[in-house]
Amino acid sequence: MYKLRTLEDVNQLLSRYVARPDRFTRDAYKLDRMRNLMDRLGNPQDSYKCIHVAGTSGKTSTSYYIAAMLKATGKQVGLTVSPHIDGVNERVQINLTPLPEHQFCSELSIFMDLLESIDIMPTYFEILVAFAFWRFKRAGVEYAVIEVGLGGLLDGTNVITRGDKLCVITDIDLDHTEILGNTIAEITAQKAGIIQKNNQVIMHKQPDEVMQIVKEKVAEQGGELTVLEGSPLDNMTTALPFYQQRNFKLALAVYEHLQVRDNLRKLDDLAIQQLTKTYIPARMEIVEHNDKTIVMDGAHNAQKMRSLAESLKAKYEGQKIATLLAVVESHDYKARTDIMAIAELSSYVILTSFGGEQDMPKTSVGPEQVAEYCRLLGYSDVAVVKNPEDAYRALIKRPEPILLVTGSFYLMNHIRPLIWGSK
Repeated sequence: MYKLRTLEDVNQLLSRYVARPDRFTRDAYKLDRMRNLMDRLGNPQDSYKCIHVAGTSGKTSTSYYIAAMLKATGKQVGLTVSPHIDGVNERVQINLTPLPEHQFCSELSIFMDLLESIDIMPTYFEILVAFAFWRFKRAGVEYAVIEVGLGGLLDGTNVITRGDKLCVITDIDLDHTEILGNTIAEITAQKAGIIQKNNQVIMHKQPDEVMQIVKEKVAEQGGELTVLEGSPLDNMTTALPFYQQRNFKLALAVYEHLQVRDNLRKLDDLAIQQLTKTYIPARMEIVEHNDKTIVMDGAHNAQKMRSLAESLKAKYEGQKIATLLAVVESHDYKARTDIMAIAELSSYVILTSFGGEQDMPKTSVGPEQVAEYCRLLGYSDVAVVKNPEDAYRALIKRPEPILLVTGSFYLMNHIRPLIWGSK
C-alpha cells in the first residue's frame, strides 16, 4: 500500500519511472503501453469533453487560457500541463488550481496501488497523464484541457477517442528533432497526429508546408479545420506580451467554437479583459524585487526566444536588461535556440547550468560552451557562473533595472525558489 504524504515523497517515487535514454528514442516512442494502461483503467479520458493542444510554442499558455475561459463561465474544468514549474501537482489542476498537496498525495497513493495491480510499467510522464485522466473522472469535470507532452501522434496524451475532441495546433517550429524529425514537415506530421476521426481543428495560419500537412490530416479523418488569420485582438489584449496576444486569440476562438457547439455563455468584453490576466507561471512572469524588475520566461527554442525578445523590446524600450541564461543539452541546441535574440537586447549575460529529472533526465549545455558560441557570434559581454544559486546572486547585484531569467523551464526549478525566498 502506498502512503505518500508530501510532494517530496511523490518526487522520490516518480524518480523510479523517469524515462531512461534507451526508452526515449525514436524507435521506442510508442503508444502501445499507454493504450493498454488506459484500457485497464476503463478509459476515463473518454468520459468528458476534451480540448487537446499540440504545437511547438504556446501550448501551455493557450491551455491555461482555454481552461480559464471555461472556468469563467461556470464549467468544472480539468487541466494538465508539462513540464511543471514549482510542484508536480501542477500536472493535475481543477479549475486552474493544482490539487492541494495532501489531496494529490492521497489520490496518487490510491492510483499507484491500482497501477501496481495492473502490472504495467509506464514512464514518469505516462503515470502523470494517466493519473490526470483518472482524477478528472473522479472529480466529475465537464471539460479537460490536455497539453501534449512531446509531438502528438505517439504522445502519451493521444489516447482520447471521442469524436467531439477539439484539437488545437499552436505555432510549429523545429524542436525535439532527435525524436520528431529533422524537418518542419516531419514535425508537423507528428503534431497533427492528435487529429482523430471527425475532430474539429483550430489553429492560426502558418507557413504553407505546415498548413498542407494539417489540411491533409483533417481531410483524411473527415474533420473540420478553422484557420485564424489577421492580427491579434484589439486593445483589450494590448497589455499582454505580443506572443501571448496570439495565444489568447487562439484560445478565444476555441472557446467561441465551444460556446456555439455546447450552448455556453458568451464572454463579454469585461470578462475577456479579466481573462487576459490569467496567471501562467514562467511565461513573461514579472516580479518586483527591491528596485529591480525580474522577468521569468521559460523560452527554450528559437521561436520562443525571438518572440520573447520582441515582447521585451516593446515593454521595456530604452531600459537596460541583464540576463541569466541556461539551455537544455541537445545535439542541435544551436539550431533549436536563438541565443543571440536574447543576447542582443541584454547589456550583460550570465550563463549558468542546471540538472534535474521530470519526464526524463535533463541537463544544460555547459555554460563555457555557450559563452564560446556567443563570442563566435560577436557578443562578448558574458560571464560564466556554473552554480545557479550563485548565478542568481550575481544577477541581482547587476546595475540594470530589468533582470531576465530564461532559457529553460528546468532552470526555473532552480531559480524560482530563490526569488520567492527573497521576497
